[in-house]
Amino acid sequence: MASLTLEILQQAVRGTAAAFRCRAELQPAGGEGTKVFPPTYAGAVYATENRRLPNRDEPVPCVLLDSVQSQANRMEEALQQAVDDGRLKLPVVEVDFTDHFPGDDKDKALQLLDPVGRVSSLELPHRIADAILRDSELDGTPFRETNEGKRIYLVNLRNATALFELCPTALLFGMWDSTGPKGGLGAKFERAMVSEIVGIDAVLGVKTSSRVDPLAIQLKAGPLYETVDGGWTLDSNEAKQEKKKPKLLGKDGRPSEANHGNVTPSLSDVDRQTGEYLAGGVTIAKAEQTIVLSLPALRRLRFPGESDDTSPERDNAARTVLAALGLCAAALADDAGLDLRSRCLLYPDADLTWELLDRKSGGQFTLPVEDALKLLSEAVDAAKKAGLPWREEPLTLKPSEQLVKLVVKSQQLAAQQGGGE
Repeated sequence: MASLTLEILQQAVRGTAAAFRCRAELQPAGGEGTKVFPPTYAGAVYATENRRLPNRDEPVPCVLLDSVQSQANRMEEALQQAVDDGRLKLPVVEVDFTDHFPGDDKDKALQLLDPVGRVSSLELPHRIADAILRDSELDGTPFRETNEGKRIYLVNLRNATALFELCPTALLFGMWDSTGPKGGLGAKFERAMVSEIVGIDAVLGVKTSSRVDPLAIQLKAGPLYETVDGGWTLDSNEAKQEKKKPKLLGKDGRPSEANHGNVTPSLSDVDRQTGEYLAGGVTIAKAEQTIVLSLPALRRLRFPGESDDTSPERDNAARTVLAALGLCAAALADDAGLDLRSRCLLYPDADLTWELLDRKSGGQFTLPVEDALKLLSEAVDAAKKAGLPWREEPLTLKPSEQLVKLVVKSQQLAAQQGGGE
């Protein structure tokens, strides 16, 4: 099978090809028939539906194992890891919280309990349009009021150069600048890169729960009372007072409120309407990952220069970089493995194979991760020669004082409440 080269990628971007597509079959790491656990949604339910599949006469019961949004985050995480490891230079905007490590600041309002470190546009849910960047500063100026930040107000399909320079992944995985001054009228870019993992022939399972306390603490050993410092006590005289009465720990002061005692073996809850057990995992015949990189979505983008000049050569060079970036993100994520969550580790039957959907000159290609990194590097070099900007060092912001105070207060509440809302 041919290897995907820069020349082939450039021809695909310039031509009439619809997409690069990859379909990979996966199995649970424990082997066929072992249980996997999909993500749960409100009400402790899975995203199940019947789908029509090739060579199947009737719709097939399927379950979502990893959503489009989650897959995008995993690819961005893989890109961030490659940046951290020095394997890749990619434009990112980051916020540096290191001045507020625990114990580093005498002002308690600015002293984090848990270090945050640095967070980048590859980790933020709304990428460069995220509120965390909006509420951070560059050299003391709010980011969206700086020259760099103001350019984001002007981006659209005909002028995507600023995003290409500052956060090209926003053009690849999508962005909506809904927190900017235009609100809902802020710039929108559709996803050009879409990936999803679905379990096929899904059968819902039963979830069990139990715990044996080695100290054999009994229910009647309580009640426990909450103390002023957030701990617990058996002595009501040491308890926090609420309405002139000692406050019970949790709802009823049971030892289990402090995570002590046995948990009686039980099955997961049952859906009253369907009678099916909730969040008990599933068994599947197989899982399938589908990745599609839309080339028409990239062709809609224009990349003018400082004098608003544009050219097909410049536009295609930028689009080729974005295509190479998407393929590289997929290769890096595949290389990192598909450990989606606890008890949901999947393993591909074979290496990723890409199919070019083109009526005139399609084909199938392999792209191992090192080849993908090389392809992206070659595409970036060609874009630079065409006059396109490409930042190789992060644009580093500092969090505003109010943002730090908000994080500190949230960490304090989480510590008091044991992580609950």
